[in-house]
Amino acid sequence: MRREQLLETAAKVFAARGYSGTTTAELAKAAGVSEPIIYRHFDSKKELFIELVRKTSRDTIANWENGLHGLTDPAERLLRLLGSNPMVSPDGAIKYRVIVQAMTEVEDQEIQLALQDHIRALHEFLRAQIDATQASGVVPKRYSADLTAWLLIYLGLGYGTLSALHVANHGYDASGAHVDDVIGALMLGAAFKRRREGP
Repeated sequence: MRREQLLETAAKVFAARGYSGTTTAELAKAAGVSEPIIYRHFDSKKELFIELVRKTSRDTIANWENGLHGLTDPAERLLRLLGSNPMVSPDGAIKYRVIVQAMTEVEDQEIQLALQDHIRALHEFLRAQIDATQASGVVPKRYSADLTAWLLIYLGLGYGTLSALHVANHGYDASGAHVDDVIGALMLGAAFKRRREGP
């Protein structure tokens, strides 16, 4: 339990100060523990950070799975995923701010490998979901599930970044349509239109 609490606190401190600008002493102070307690659970700041990235992967996939629980219609599952960007969720926003900062700030090879593993894990989950919708015939096979999953990651990162910057009205047009509507229409075609129009 203490390890989980340290990771949650560390996410907030890293989000505010960046990886390079954060010390274990600051992490300990924010967590209300002594610095040796940090080292009882993690060998170094880097190990703590890498575990935070790994935990974010696990939490993101668990949240996606929970959101899809009980949904059997492949199109509905896909639409639920399109509206579940972890970068803008209450649970994920801080952790993903840390990850995006690290992508641009940290040159350490082990951290970069952890970040790469994180992206690959998300890609594999999305690829499997898209593959299932294509196998059901709901989504055309014009583009591979592999490539489409990368597209969703690119869009998710861009949308999440603009949200973190508080860009007003991004993702919407004057009619109120949202970028998710465009993606849904492109991927699901007539099936998406029927769901939006209702019976």
